[in-house]
Amino acid sequence: MKLVRYGQPGKEKPGLIDAHGKLRDLSKVIHDVTPDQLSDKALAKLAKLNTDKLPLVKGKPRMGCPISHISKFVAIGLNYADHAAESGMPIPKEPIVFLKANSCIQGPDDDVMLPKGSVKTDWEVELGIVIGTKARYVSQKNALDYVAGYCVVNDVSEREYQLERGGSWDKGKGCDTFGPIGPWMVTKDEVPNPQKLHMWLELNGKRMQDGSTKTMIFGVTKLVSYVSQFMTLNPGDVITTGTPPGVGAGIKVNGKSAPVFLKRGDKVSLGIEGLGEQHQKIVAFKA
Repeated sequence: MKLVRYGQPGKEKPGLIDAHGKLRDLSKVIHDVTPDQLSDKALAKLAKLNTDKLPLVKGKPRMGCPISHISKFVAIGLNYADHAAESGMPIPKEPIVFLKANSCIQGPDDDVMLPKGSVKTDWEVELGIVIGTKARYVSQKNALDYVAGYCVVNDVSEREYQLERGGSWDKGKGCDTFGPIGPWMVTKDEVPNPQKLHMWLELNGKRMQDGSTKTMIFGVTKLVSYVSQFMTLNPGDVITTGTPPGVGAGIKVNGKSAPVFLKRGDKVSLGIEGLGEQHQKIVAFKA
């Protein structure tokens, strides 16, 4: 099942994508895709709906973040060995955990704004894990019991803020619009192996990232279990799990560093097998 939220920012309605790829309205069944709707019991109830009887949504409305009221946006750094290598950093012995500000969350196709003074804004296609049941000190063996589903995330990052200005990575990761999520959340029953998903990203039509979740250093079960040792994961929380190689900061020409960063007017497209695609235009900062 693919759950979505569609409509203008702040006025999104719940919906789902049916077996034919058509958008169906869920607003007469549930008020919104809230954390309460992500438990196994609630999702099973939605799965029993006769989707053919749900109202079709006409046109191509804006897609919002597929989950409302996210309490935490947790991120994992350097979780692909080849990405760590292109970044010139050692492979971590334990997952690197940081937080993206909730205020950066937006729809999958909304414009991405360059922060004031930014010169090193970068892209990162990532697999997002959506928590369905409160998780605290869970075992790796049982970790998937706490997962509702998966989604596409672009972990947009300002490298100067992240790496050159001291302190934690958070300030380079949480700028406004730096957290596109969606277009939908795919329930875990439709993703039998989250460690075998092709993922890609293009900049202005040129393929920059072309990888697979199979090369993650720490897999989904490890990450859910690990993060739950340090913080309670609530229903609706999103863990974005790291990116494969091909980010702008890691580009080399003839063996020499030749980074490419986002500029106004650029167009970014990205996707993950079975989880949909995102399309963003890069724009200047606006209040």
